Amino acid sequence: MGEDNPIISIHDQGAGGNCNVVKEIIYPKGGQIDIRAIVVGDHTMSVLEIWGAEYQEQDAILVKPESRSLLQSICERERVSMAVIGTINGEGRVVLIDSVAIQKCQSSGLPPPPPAVDLELEKVLGDMPQKSFEFHRMADAREPLDIAPGVTVMDSLKRVLRLPSVCSKRFLTSKVDRCVTGLVAQQQTVGPLQIPLSDVAVIAQTFTDLTGGACAIGEQPIKGLLDPKAMARLAVGEALTNLVWAKVTSLSDVKASGNWMYAAKLDGEGAAMYDAAIALSDAMIELGIAIDGGKDSLSMAAHVAGEVIKAPGNLVMSVYCTCPDITKTVTPDLKLGDDGVLLHIDLAKGKRMLGGSALAQVFDQIGNECPDIEDVRYLKRVFEGIQVLLADQLISAGHDISDGGLLVCALEMAFSGNRGITLNLTSHGKGLFQTLFAEELGLIIEVSRENLDLVMEKLGSESISAEILGQVSATPSIELKVDGVTHLNGSTSSLRDLWEESSFQLEKFQRLASCVDLEKEGLKDRHEPSWELSFTPSFTDEKYMSIACKPKVAVIREEGSNGDREMAAAFYAAGFEPWDVTMSDLLNGSISLHEFRGIVFVGGFSYADVLDSAKGWSASIRFNQPLLNQFQEFYKRPDTFSLGVCNGCQLMALLGWVPGPQVGGVLGGGGDPSQPRFIHNESGRFECRFTSVTIKDSPAIMFRGMEGSTLGVWAAHAREEHISLMMVFLIVCYTQSWHQ
Repeated sequence: MGEDNPIISIHDQGAGGNCNVVKEIIYPKGGQIDIRAIVVGDHTMSVLEIWGAEYQEQDAILVKPESRSLLQSICERERVSMAVIGTINGEGRVVLIDSVAIQKCQSSGLPPPPPAVDLELEKVLGDMPQKSFEFHRMADAREPLDIAPGVTVMDSLKRVLRLPSVCSKRFLTSKVDRCVTGLVAQQQTVGPLQIPLSDVAVIAQTFTDLTGGACAIGEQPIKGLLDPKAMARLAVGEALTNLVWAKVTSLSDVKASGNWMYAAKLDGEGAAMYDAAIALSDAMIELGIAIDGGKDSLSMAAHVAGEVIKAPGNLVMSVYCTCPDITKTVTPDLKLGDDGVLLHIDLAKGKRMLGGSALAQVFDQIGNECPDIEDVRYLKRVFEGIQVLLADQLISAGHDISDGGLLVCALEMAFSGNRGITLNLTSHGKGLFQTLFAEELGLIIEVSRENLDLVMEKLGSESISAEILGQVSATPSIELKVDGVTHLNGSTSSLRDLWEESSFQLEKFQRLASCVDLEKEGLKDRHEPSWELSFTPSFTDEKYMSIACKPKVAVIREEGSNGDREMAAAFYAAGFEPWDVTMSDLLNGSISLHEFRGIVFVGGFSYADVLDSAKGWSASIRFNQPLLNQFQEFYKRPDTFSLGVCNGCQLMALLGWVPGPQVGGVLGGGGDPSQPRFIHNESGRFECRFTSVTIKDSPAIMFRGMEGSTLGVWAAHAREEHISLMMVFLIVCYTQSWHQ
C-alpha cells in the first residue's frame, strides 16, 4: 500500500505475552492499555493470566487514529480479529487498567481501583545497567579417534551413509509444499530423480523478472564439543559454501541470522558460548558480512531421572542475499556425462581433521582434533572466485564438503545426477580415512573438459588452488582409488540405496509402509523424465494485452486459501483481468459473479481442513441460497469457464461442478452419493511431488493446442484419490496459462 499503509509499527508476540510485546511497541512514549479489550475465549481469566499469557498467534500494531477504520475494514475482509486495546499518551509509562473492575466500582459507588500495572518504561527498557556473568572454562580431555584395524572404506561408508545428518532427507521434503507462491526458483530437490540435496534456496522477486533472493544455512554442533570457536567459524563457513552456488549481488550484501542454543547456565557452557560469539564476530568482520537478527534458547538442559541431560551447544547461521539473476544457480547434480571433470577446492589447505565427523560418530567416538577455518580471507576469496565462474556459466554442478567429508560430497553429486564418477585421489601423506571422511570445508565443482583450462586459469588468477579429483561418466557406476589403490567399485544406485535407507525407515513412521516400499523399489531403476511440447511457448500477443476491456476472472479465495497471487499473475500474463475476490466479498454482496467470464477456486487449506477438505468452503456456498443461486447461474451461462486447483478442485467436486452435473446429480446440491469425492492419499499424508503428465484430447479450453505434450507439473495435496487425473489436469491448465 506504500504511503497508504496504515501500520506504523508491528511486533510479533512471543515470550512474555502481551506484557512484553505491548510495552515494547509503546516505548518510549508510553500509553494506557485496557486489559479487557483483549479478545479472550475464557472470560474468567484474571488480569495477570491475560497480561502474561504466551500465546503466539498475535501481533501488536501501532496505527494512527485516522487509519483505524481502514485497518478494521481490511481485517473484516480477511476475517482477522482486531481489537483496539489502548492509546499512546506520551507519559512514558505503561498503565494497565481493568475497565470491568472500574465499571463495577462505579456502579457500587466505590472509587476506581488502581491500575493493575503502572510502570515507567525507561526503567525496564531504557539504558539499563549491563549484567555481569562469571563463567569458567572446563578442561575436557578427549581421546584420539581410533578406528579398528581391518575396517574398510566400504564398512565405514555403510555406516556413514545411514547417519541421519548425512543420509537422504527425503522423509522431510515430500511432506511439505515446495511450490506455493509460484516464485520458488530453487527448492530442496535437484536433478532428474528429484533427490533432496539442494545447498541453497532461491526465490524470485516477481513473476516476470530474474531478480530474487537466496538463503542458506550452516551449523556444526558436534564440532562444538571439541572447540566452540572452530564450531562458530565452521557454521558461518558452511553457510557461505552453501550460499555460494547462487549468484548474489555481492558478498558484502550478505546478511545473517544467528540462532544460539546452549545450556548457558551450566558449568562450562556459558564460557563456550562466549568463546563462540567472539570467534564468530572476528570471522564475520574479516568476511565483511554482518548479523542483523536471530534468536537464542539458553536453557537447553533438562533434569531426567536424577541427572542433567543437556543438548550440545549449537549456533545455526542463516545467511541470505539479493540475487541479480536467479537462473545463475548451480545445483549438486552432475550433468555432463563423459565430458565432466571434478575439481576440489580445499579451504583447509591440506589439513584433514576427523574430530566431530560423521565417521567418528558412527564408531561412537568424537576424536580430539577439530576441523577449523584458519584462513578466513581465503574463504572470502574462494566465495568471490566461484561467483565469477557462476556469472560466466563455467560450472555445471557444485557441492560443499560438509557432513560425511569429501567422499560423501562426491557421491551425493553422482546420486542426484544419476551419473557415475571415477575418483583418483592422492592422500598427500594423510591417512586413508582422513582423506575421505575429514569434514574440513571445501568445494567440489563439475566443469567440462573444454572449459577446464579456463576455469583453472580464472581460479589461479585469484590465488585459488584447485585439484582434479576425477572424471564424470554417463554410466552410473562408482570407482574410487586412493594413491592408485582401488577401495570402491560398484553401481551408483546401490550406494544411493544405502544413502536413502535411513530416510525410508523414518518415512514408515509417517506414511503407509507399503507406499514407502513402493517408492523405495521404484527409485532403484528410475530414469530421467522425458518432456516434450507440441507447441511453441510464447508470451501473449501485445494486441490482446493492450485491450482496455479484458475478460474478467474472479480469483476466489476463502479463509486459509493460498496460491491466489500466482494464479492472478498467470491469468494476467494470459491476457485476462484478474480480480482478487474473497468469500467475504461475495457473502456481503460487495462483488457479484455476474460481471465475470471466469472464476478460479485456488488451493490451500480452507478453514485449516478442520471440517475436511473444502467442506467448510462448500457449505458457505451451498447453505447460503442467494450465493448458491449466483454460482448456479454462473455455471449455466454459455460464455463462462471455471478452474479449480487443489483445495479449489475439491470444492468443485463438492459443488457438483466436476466431473459435471450429469455425473454428480443436482448442480450445487453436493448430496448425491454418486458424486465422486476426494479422499485421503493412500499414503495417509500430504504429498508434494514433481511429476510428468501427458495431455490427451480434451474439451478444456486451456488444453487447446497442447495435445500430445508431456509436461513436468507440481502435484501437492493430501486428498486426491478417486478422481486424481482431474486434479492434475487442472494444475496443468494453470501451468499453461503462462504461455497462452
